[in-house]
Amino acid sequence: MHLTLKSFCDYLLLEKKYSKHTVNAYQKDLLAFSQFIHVTFDNQDLHSVVSMESRQWLIHLVNEGLSYATINRKFSSLKAFYRFLMESKQIEVNPLSKNKRLKVPKRMQIPFSQNEVAQAIDVSYFKPDFEGKRNQLILNLLYHTGIRRAELLGLQVNSIDFANHQIKVLGKRNKERWIPMLDSLANQIKEYLNDRSKLDYIRDHESLLINKKGVKLSESFVYRLINLYFSAVTTKTKKSPHVLRHSFATHLLNEGADINSLKDLLGHSSLASTQVYTQSSLVELQKVYKKTHPRNR
Repeated sequence: MHLTLKSFCDYLLLEKKYSKHTVNAYQKDLLAFSQFIHVTFDNQDLHSVVSMESRQWLIHLVNEGLSYATINRKFSSLKAFYRFLMESKQIEVNPLSKNKRLKVPKRMQIPFSQNEVAQAIDVSYFKPDFEGKRNQLILNLLYHTGIRRAELLGLQVNSIDFANHQIKVLGKRNKERWIPMLDSLANQIKEYLNDRSKLDYIRDHESLLINKKGVKLSESFVYRLINLYFSAVTTKTKKSPHVLRHSFATHLLNEGADINSLKDLLGHSSLASTQVYTQSSLVELQKVYKKTHPRNR
């Protein structure tokens, strides 16, 4: 790996506290860019890149048929790298200063309805064994807390504070937050832990959610699980842990939750991130308005 690129990755890991998964994505994008300028412009020095070369890379990605959202993510990797070079005084001119992100048309995320969630977590869908109880707990944890998939898998046995009815969650950039826990969820966790303790072997002792071989669950497993159970109750195209998180936020807003409190529950660093969820709440409000306004009868 290029020495400067390695320094950048170390900076992201050690100073910015990015996850290994995120750093690997940045590294992959930058290596692809490095290969592009080498082949296209015979340029092997990332320090000497000019604006035209970075712009041609974006055009190349568009011609490859990548979505604008994917291209913007790759552009963000490049932008962060050259900001690092500027701040560490390794370059004097930022080759990305004249380039802008591609404008992506906004697509509103459609959350699950409360009825769809109720059907998906219905006990009749789950077998009364260890795996069945664990699967139902996963759905309930996501919907009861609104946590991200990575945060769910990061939960440890000692993350559950039964005495104070709360759950400790490790969010992005290792930021901790505490989320209240309803009695029904606490009881379900206790029942799951009882069955978990009866497994023949547990390799990942600290992890809360494991398979029957005692190994921590993967992100792809959780995604497939949500898709499986919600496919039985909804025709919505998108069925993922994030849609369940979106549903949590939307349903709380529809019931009158304060947006600042929701921001803290979701672990957002800015209110702007939380306000995205108000769009679906407004859609629901419009439906109620049209249905109940006396002049619309």
